[in-house]
Amino acid sequence: MATGTPALPTGSSRARSDALPSGPTAGAWRDPSRKVTTVRRCEWARGRLEVLYHDREWGVPLHNDRKLFELLILEGAQAGLSWSTILRRRPAYRRAFDRFDPRKIARYSAKKVRHLLADSGIIRNRAKIEATIANAQAFQALRRAHGSFDAYLWRFVGGRPLQNRRRPGRQVPAETELSRALSRDLKMRGFRFVGPTICYAFMQAAGLVNDHTANCFRWRQVQRLGVGGLAGGPRARRPAASRAG
Repeated sequence: MATGTPALPTGSSRARSDALPSGPTAGAWRDPSRKVTTVRRCEWARGRLEVLYHDREWGVPLHNDRKLFELLILEGAQAGLSWSTILRRRPAYRRAFDRFDPRKIARYSAKKVRHLLADSGIIRNRAKIEATIANAQAFQALRRAHGSFDAYLWRFVGGRPLQNRRRPGRQVPAETELSRALSRDLKMRGFRFVGPTICYAFMQAAGLVNDHTANCFRWRQVQRLGVGGLAGGPRARRPAASRAG
């Protein structure tokens, strides 16, 4: 996703290309097994996979290193594509990349790269594949320096999620000062495909910021998850360069 991408409305900075038709029930989903069930959601969650992802994963504070690595790689893989495309291919990505084990990926050979380029289940982009390997190597180095990627990452928000209150129909920024600070630091450590827009989408997805719109049923639920921080989550002071985000 290019860092110059214009801000998108309502609930996420990610691109959308296969949304269902808009209308009075936009952002809502009806369970066909029930007579009347209308739930308000962020408007980007339209397709079946997006709805499931929105309801179960998006914005939930994440502290597992391997899951954080997977999410960072998938956000980078999305660059120039829709998130629904990545969700459809996520099982194939997990198979192709050893379930996102950074220790294994960091040792991938040129032969493995050729094998991945022939895998129709993933995005066959050499730059993105090679970036995944480089990112696994940088990820391992960062963990050695900080103890865990989780400890490093959550320091940017002081150990607990930032709680936004986005209004429906209002633009959500594609990037923030905080995502720019994270992007700069990751690039300095050798990470690739981690521009400010990708970093902000990553922060939204991993729960560092709660960007569910205020009328979404998940906004309050996710807000409760972030109250007081999570058990095991770091509570270091937020870096001065990141406060403006």
